[in-house]
Parts: sequence; C-alpha cells; structure tokens
Amino acid sequence: MKILYKLTCAGMALAATLVFAAENVVKDGGPYVPTPQVVVDAMLSIAGVGPQDFVVDLGSGDGRIVLTGATRHQASGMGVDIDGELVDLANASAQRLGVAQRVQFHRQDVFATDLSRATVLTLYLLPAMMERLRPKLLKEVRPGARIVSHDFDFGEWKPDRSVEVQTPEKYDLTGNWTSTVHLWTVPAAVEGVWAGQAAGGRVASFRLEIKQRYQHFEGRLVRDAQVSDLRDAQIDGMRIRFSAPGADGQLEIFTGTVQDGRITGELRAGNAAAVRWSATRVP
Repeated sequence: MKILYKLTCAGMALAATLVFAAENVVKDGGPYVPTPQVVVDAMLSIAGVGPQDFVVDLGSGDGRIVLTGATRHQASGMGVDIDGELVDLANASAQRLGVAQRVQFHRQDVFATDLSRATVLTLYLLPAMMERLRPKLLKEVRPGARIVSHDFDFGEWKPDRSVEVQTPEKYDLTGNWTSTVHLWTVPAAVEGVWAGQAAGGRVASFRLEIKQRYQHFEGRLVRDAQVSDLRDAQIDGMRIRFSAPGADGQLEIFTGTVQDGRITGELRAGNAAAVRWSATRVP
C-alpha cells in the first residue's frame, strides 16, 4: 500500500514529505501500523525528550518517532525493525532531514537489541510482545530511563502515568479515534538486604530488608533490637524515599540515590539538621 505522511516540526521551518511503498508485513509485534504523528508528538512530550536524550524505538517502521525526536527535540537515537525495506527508507529519511549523524536505523530482532544507551525507549507493539519484552527492559534499560508505549502496556507492570490523545486518523482511517500513551520510569533494583549507617553525633548501624515489585517496594528497618516497617516507600528511577520510627520513636525520613549496589542520601528527623546515610547491598 502507499503511505504518505508529512513530518512537521512546530516552531521550525522544516517539513519533509516521505512517500514510499511498503508491504503490510506481519511481525511478532504485530503488522506494520504507523503511529499517527499527533501520538508521536504526545509520546515525546510525556517523556520530556531533549537534546541530552538517546531515543531507541523498538519496531521503528518508517522511523517517524526517532526522526521527530531528532528534528523537533534535537535528540539522538536509533530505531530497529525486522523489515529491511522500512529500515532503508528510515535511513534515507534521516539523510534527507540532515540528522543521519545522530540517528541510525538497523534491521534487527528487538530481543537482540542493545538497550544500554537508551534514555528514552518507545514502543508500539502488541500486548504479547510487550510482556515478552518486559524482563529484558527491566534488566537492560538503565534506571531512570523513560519508557513510552502507544496503546499497549506491560501487563502487571503498571504505568506511572497514562494519557489519552485525540487521534483524527488511525489505522489509515479517519474518524473520532483516541490513543493512549503510557509512561514508565525504569526503577532501580533495590530488593534484598542492605547494611546501612547514619552519621550524626554518633554513627547508627541498621539493616534494610526490602521486597520490590517493579516501582513499588516494602520492607523493614532493623536497628539493634528494634524492627520497624518502612512507611511511604517510593522509588522513582534511581531516587528512593521511605520513613521509619527512629530509636527515640521520632519519625525519620530517608531520601537517597541508588547506584552500583550502594544507596547514599540524607536522613531527617523532626527539626534536626539532616545527616548523611548510606547503605551497601549484602551479597
């Protein structure tokens, strides 16, 4: 079928029209269906894409998500697709748009793709493929990276945020359509036992025992003979926050950053000055 679309960049004197013929190739992730440009814009907006980002699109088709990220948001990126013709056309578009130094497209299985550079990952794949990809993304995409999906989610890994987008054209049909854009921030892995210390007028040692389910966790803090359940536990990318009663019963609020098997941050209790705390994962 012939597909014609215009890629426009708001506030920029840039317009590119790409015309090509493509087969309706059936893939594991579903048949090739272009993401409407209004949805592309919403996906990049909800992810807050900027010049510092590297956008990876799995099942990139004609490349419009990565190309829009490059032309409108000055991001770099990569797209992968198993359809070689679409990959060639996307690379040709990158050349015409003058972004080929920052954007490349590759013919590749999404399960073989290196995701380590992605700060933003985009997808428009069917639910079965999304669930198959979930373990790979949690293992390989860096904590704090944003994942954005058009319409479909990861099943039991619920989005942090979802928005509806009015879509005047979808599936090559005009009408009153809506699309849903889902956003996740990849959480750091914190499940396990951590040995911690808080420095103040004295050094208090404690142990954290954490159970995690995606971006949610619960656990307890063990200090001497006192065992306290963690309260208000939150994890947002590499940032962690929780509270627990201190040795004197006063609520202590812990905030920190998780990186390389270590948590470092600040501990506040009442009106007292904040003190530093850290924890190291126990093997």
